[in-house]
Amino acid sequence: MLDTASAVGKAPDRGDPGPARSRRLRPGPYLLILPALAVIAVLMLWPIGQIGVMSLQKIGNRQLRGEPAEHVGLEYFRTIFADPFFWQTLRHTVLFAAVAVTLTMTVGTLIGLLLNRLGRRMANLVAGGVLVAWATPPVTAAIIFSWLFGTTGGLVNWLLDRLPDALVGGGWPDHNWFATPLSTYTVLTVCVVWQACPFVAVSVLAGLKSVPSELYEAARVDGSGPWRSFWTITVPLLKPIFMVLIVMSVIWDFKVFTQLFVMSGLANRDAFNLSLYAYSEAFGSLNPKLGMGSAIAVVLTLILLVVTAVYVRVMVRQGETA
Repeated sequence: MLDTASAVGKAPDRGDPGPARSRRLRPGPYLLILPALAVIAVLMLWPIGQIGVMSLQKIGNRQLRGEPAEHVGLEYFRTIFADPFFWQTLRHTVLFAAVAVTLTMTVGTLIGLLLNRLGRRMANLVAGGVLVAWATPPVTAAIIFSWLFGTTGGLVNWLLDRLPDALVGGGWPDHNWFATPLSTYTVLTVCVVWQACPFVAVSVLAGLKSVPSELYEAARVDGSGPWRSFWTITVPLLKPIFMVLIVMSVIWDFKVFTQLFVMSGLANRDAFNLSLYAYSEAFGSLNPKLGMGSAIAVVLTLILLVVTAVYVRVMVRQGETA
């Protein structure tokens, strides 16, 4: 009887899958995501791989007509890293992204807080009006702001000319906002923030709806004002949302191309960012340098991958400590 009991006690539980069974590969979930992975591979991974290959080759008009490409290795990367103009465009890209992301997050958060305080009808009206900016195509937005800040019939110059000269100075009717990099990026920042802040506002509003109102009521009972409640309740609870929005804004602002191309074009090289620089080298002349443009695009892609990796690392650490 004892041997039987001990044998029964040592018998494995049929409900327990066991280590070997738990490690068994189950292809079902992988088969479900296989179509999505195939689409991503065709539309993203294959073009990125082609750009990487082209960055190592000399591709011009002859190669486009069918001649074999000449392999040059890392020559283009050494050339751009030794070129002061590359570092100038990188500086423009980083500074513009820093300013645009900060303003986008600030304005979008303020609009989201306002929408959360408004009534339903007024909130729907304001949200609908704000989302018009987000739905506007980049080309359309660039044309609108080029006209607003233009020297011929520009609304901004007309309004500034109506203000006292002691306040804003004179000569505004003929002022060219796209003559210098600083003024060009000022207009570009206004345009990009105008388009991007509605997405931040709606995302923040959705996050605020998930915060229990009892927390704010308890904070008011304890004597906390709106500013303190925002930093002690809203920011900690919406931190994952803010992290996602910041990373997405950095990626979007780093690769801004359409608005700057419409506003400034290829003539004003002093206002180039990395995207416009890559396009100019690849397609901006009668003798295209697709290899050089691809090398610049690879550098830009690697920068954005580093930003994404940092974000993923931060989110994983937050998940481990939560």
